[in-house]
Amino acid sequence: QVQLVESGGGLVQAGGSLRLSCAASGRTFSTYAMGWFRQAPGKEREFVAVVSRSGSITYYADSVKDRFTISRDNAKNTVYLQMNSLKPEDTAVYYCAADPAYFGLNRQMAKMDYWGQGTQVTVSS
Repeated sequence: QVQLVESGGGLVQAGGSLRLSCAASGRTFSTYAMGWFRQAPGKEREFVAVVSRSGSITYYADSVKDRFTISRDNAKNTVYLQMNSLKPEDTAVYYCAADPAYFGLNRQMAKMDYWGQGTQVTVSS
């Protein structure tokens, strides 16, 4: 079993930056691809980014491409989401998730095995 704990959320002005972290327990972290999702008030949870087991392959939602960067440090059992040029529409609870990626990287919530509790990101205009 993998336990995930997000941190790094907060309040930031539009145009600012934040870095989210997701720390994983257990020895199996490197066997999972890792994803970030977000859920804004009144909206469904949506895919943000995913990184492969080695960190060499990444995919992003179009809405965050060129602004957000996902990365991981397998020695520290941690995945990161660097968010730059933040916009008010980025306001959401951000969740990390463990993706078994049996047949390649996934972007669907239903394919994730484990979830963190979420961290709130609020971007003021």
